[in-house]
Amino acid sequence: MRTCAQTLITLLEDYGVDTVFGIPGVHTVELYRGLEGAGLRHVTPRHEQGAGFMADGYARASGKPAACFIITGPGMTNIATAMGQALADSVPMLVISSVNRVATLGRGQGRLHEMPQQSATLAGVARFSHTLLDPEALPEVLARAFAIFQGARPGPVHIEIPIDLFDAPVSRAPGRPIRVFPPAPAPQAVHEAARWLDQAQRPLVLVGGGACSAAASVKALVERLGAPVLTTVNARGVLGSHHPLDLGTTASLAPVRHLARDADVVLALGTELGETDYDLVFNDGFALQGRVIRVDLDVEQLARNCSAELAMVADVGLAADALLGALSESAAPGRPSRSECAEQLRTAAELRAGAERCRAVRRDLALYEDPELKPYLPLFDILDDALPEAIIVGDSTGPVYAGNVIARRSAPRRWFNAATGFGTLGYGLPAALGAALAKPQLPVVALVGDGGLQFVLGELATARDLAQAPDASDKVQPLVLIIWNNDGYDEIRRYMSADGVAHIGVNLQPPSFAPLCDAFACRYISVNAPEALREALTTLDQAASPLVIEVDALAWQASLEQPATGC
Repeated sequence: MRTCAQTLITLLEDYGVDTVFGIPGVHTVELYRGLEGAGLRHVTPRHEQGAGFMADGYARASGKPAACFIITGPGMTNIATAMGQALADSVPMLVISSVNRVATLGRGQGRLHEMPQQSATLAGVARFSHTLLDPEALPEVLARAFAIFQGARPGPVHIEIPIDLFDAPVSRAPGRPIRVFPPAPAPQAVHEAARWLDQAQRPLVLVGGGACSAAASVKALVERLGAPVLTTVNARGVLGSHHPLDLGTTASLAPVRHLARDADVVLALGTELGETDYDLVFNDGFALQGRVIRVDLDVEQLARNCSAELAMVADVGLAADALLGALSESAAPGRPSRSECAEQLRTAAELRAGAERCRAVRRDLALYEDPELKPYLPLFDILDDALPEAIIVGDSTGPVYAGNVIARRSAPRRWFNAATGFGTLGYGLPAALGAALAKPQLPVVALVGDGGLQFVLGELATARDLAQAPDASDKVQPLVLIIWNNDGYDEIRRYMSADGVAHIGVNLQPPSFAPLCDAFACRYISVNAPEALREALTTLDQAASPLVIEVDALAWQASLEQPATGC
């Protein structure tokens, strides 16, 4: 007869989970007994927050959830920040934790790792938190978690198991895993939305992270509409690197806000229309005055942030395909008949018209002339040239804020960071490790600041372990860690200066990263100008260890201000 722990491992494998992040503790020993001989890969971070960020990065890069095994009490408070980030960005993550024995729950006896109402505490950063009191109910609880991952707005799920139930017998066979197909849009809603879009003269499409698994369908729809597109940070790459209709994450800038206000029909696909994507200047200046059509898996989200005249609870890909098929078979007034040839001509004409609207906005934006963005332009040019297919994972730091506006990726799930939603620090390095495990065939770059990296320095050891893993199936390509060193919390310094606040608590002396890298067996290179960075990246494949590149931010900027020399 199987134990509860063994049943859990079998169910995880049946649901396609292949990676578990966790730090063993006395309360999870029996859970780890269940791992012995299983087909799950276990990765040990140096902190439970790192486990959560690694699972987050794994899920964003792969599109499927990873699991975390976490001890009672301090392990759960440590991972709570990572769960909050994943919840804000709709990232699937399964957190399995221990909790004290059934008979002691809620009694406040001072037991090891005891936390009053642990499940209630974690419910605020999870889609749901469940205390398993009957081992026979485990398949049902896991099915509920994967139903959310597969068919609803995803996010972290927490299941806690009392330590005396891990080795309890489970008589019932696990059964087949649940398969949930996401909802399709209502035909009446599709017909009405298609009619509005067909008649629109100035359409606009907003594309969020919910479109990452439907890139081909979304691209076909926006090209058929010939509509300018605003992509959120998490939707970067859905239209490819340099699509003529893609205006990127520029909704906080005046020319794009004018475009949005002028749009007569707006189609919002899989986006919560949140502040950190549409209002980074925090003045509530992003406004939509035309008819709004929203598509989202979360029915409650359809009523938040922006009131839609027409809303569909549906998967973005299914909705995009349905809309594409429903766009009018009859010509709108003044348009050619819809023979196949005429339709091709019409689509091409609309695409050209939409691209011209985007070119006009880009001219007004003049991003490449913006002095705030100037220091970071060479950084992203070099990354595009040296590592065009890389996954770039960012922390909350200056280059990442700039990259959210100017960086381009060839495919979705290759640009994500913590500078959205929850906005935590310490995300970049561990999330990049998760992405490297999910996509071992792709190079991965972690882009962090000196301040944020100090939250998670211990994960350099995890990076070393993964690069030097004896088992080839556990080994990943050497990670590139770029540290943008500006001696403290420069973004907060800027805000303080703008508000006339003294620089208190932000001028921090960073550690000497060279000996730290040596201690963690990571290669280290210091650079102070773009060409030095370009040269450093050419050494990536020269040794099986992480490559840490420290950029002296002040020297870098000074190098850009030097006058050009030569004939």
